[in-house]
Amino acid sequence: MFGIYDHPEAVEMTYLALFAQQHRGQESAGICSSDHNQITRYAGLGLVTEVFAPRHLEQLRNPIAVGHVRYSTTGSPNIHNSQPLLVEYARGQVAVCHNGNLINAGLLRHTYEEQGHIFQTTSDTEVIIHLLADPEHMNMSDAISHSLTHLQGAFSLLVLLPDRIEATRDPYGIRPLCIGRLANGSYCVASETIALDVIDAGYVRDVEPGEIVTIDKDGLHSRFYVDAGRYRPAHCIFEMVYFADPSSSVFRQNVHQARLAMGSQLAREAPVKADLVIAVPNCARCAAVGYSNESGIPFGRGFTTSHYTGRSFIMPDQSMRDMVVKMKLNVIKESVHGRRLVVLEDSIVRGTTTKGKMGALRRAGAKEIHVRVASPPIRHPCYYGIDFPTSEELIAAKLGSVEAIRDYLEVDSLAYLSLEGMLSCVKPPPRHYCTACFSSQYPIPIDHQVQKYALERYQLRMFD
Repeated sequence: MFGIYDHPEAVEMTYLALFAQQHRGQESAGICSSDHNQITRYAGLGLVTEVFAPRHLEQLRNPIAVGHVRYSTTGSPNIHNSQPLLVEYARGQVAVCHNGNLINAGLLRHTYEEQGHIFQTTSDTEVIIHLLADPEHMNMSDAISHSLTHLQGAFSLLVLLPDRIEATRDPYGIRPLCIGRLANGSYCVASETIALDVIDAGYVRDVEPGEIVTIDKDGLHSRFYVDAGRYRPAHCIFEMVYFADPSSSVFRQNVHQARLAMGSQLAREAPVKADLVIAVPNCARCAAVGYSNESGIPFGRGFTTSHYTGRSFIMPDQSMRDMVVKMKLNVIKESVHGRRLVVLEDSIVRGTTTKGKMGALRRAGAKEIHVRVASPPIRHPCYYGIDFPTSEELIAAKLGSVEAIRDYLEVDSLAYLSLEGMLSCVKPPPRHYCTACFSSQYPIPIDHQVQKYALERYQLRMFD
């Protein structure tokens, strides 16, 4: 997500910021802009460069803008669910961008449908708009604050009104959101600092958990919609392991440095005699360098990477993930033939793509393959914005032991970084991170089943 207020090139800045954050979502992209009176929207399926042509940016040209790239955790990857969502209600226009996952979206939607509300998407984000339009909330002195108290789950939000941007995070701060400022004084908001870097904006600070930051003609204003002291932060550790860009600072820590430390810690916990350390690019490269530095085993390249494919993990289904891996990676046979390899993975989720990569190394003549994973086994679903919502699809949950996973992958050895080791590599205190996918310790209780397609009763009848 990205938003910027009062800049003559706000739409172009938003385009660049979304491009810089393309790793956070590849299914659709959208921008809403405002001239202080009216909001205009354009969105489409695909990557940022596929969705927007110069004519679209020209049509959107206004001094206020917000944008979004989508990675679905609730609702199908179709045009109806692309963001920002823009509607007109009794108070005028409002557009919403959302990063996260609402665990009570189904319950809220059912309540509103029983009252006669009509929903146009199958995204949990639309529930937020219905909360804002609810007369009980709309007539409050601070409708946004009142509406947010009804949400459960992970959410970093940008709410665009014709004359201002409202930026907020859930009380646990699960998903990141930061504030930047350009040389002309314009404020902006982004999921990651890489978006600030690409437009030459300076980092100001993070939006705090439970805080609402308003950006308008009078500058920056802050208020809290909950008593932040009642909540212990639960930052998503998977942002540091995989999701965020290495150049970004997330939760006030550089991602590359955290991954480098995880690789070094893994080398101390799981040493092995080998000839070469290689990474399964691109996310494990930082950890592989750390492992190499700590172990003294040379770091090299075992795969070439195509720069024209997306991230396989955030593809919406397994067949697409497998296809992207085949298109993206190719083994450098001369680098791996006859060698004992330490192969670094940032994580192993479903296991199918990792198995394929290890098979390719075997066929290329690798003498030994020792897989080292720079995070613990993922045994539990994520309900807060990462797309592994059921235990059935997690290899560590299905097979149980590390030995069974090693046999499935057909490698010589397999070791994971310990939970304690991983937490020792992030900015303290460790208790301020959500590790539920590794530990089953959910910061927000899950008292009902949360399914990705739970809102799609008629999904097979929907056509784009």
